[in-house]
Amino acid sequence: MARVKGGKTSNKRRKNILAMTKGYRFGRSTKKRQAKEAIFHAGKYAFAHRRDKKNDFRRLWNVKINAGLDVLEVKGKNGKELSYSQLIGTLGKKKVAINRKMLAEMAEKSPESFARLIKQVA
Repeated sequence: MARVKGGKTSNKRRKNILAMTKGYRFGRSTKKRQAKEAIFHAGKYAFAHRRDKKNDFRRLWNVKINAGLDVLEVKGKNGKELSYSQLIGTLGKKKVAINRKMLAEMAEKSPESFARLIKQVA
């Protein structure tokens, strides 16, 4: 049987790998081995950071809700200002089915409706 060198296939494979690293700097965009390593690491980071993104957004929503509460200066049960954790606790007890994302959106975009909701709950 005749020997097949596979130059066409190898070149295609190399071209596809280098196409994935377009925009990378130095050898990572021009050398096959470095490009493969870069793709591998990028994939690992992308996987982990897709999960981290959920935590980042939840933290952002918490900050927005807390800022909305600070503006309203609503008093809680202990006479002090209503905190974020007290608000979430009372929402759970009163069975108000609204998530943090929507609360944050209300606090930012329509503070008057957010204030009405807080006055109703607190």
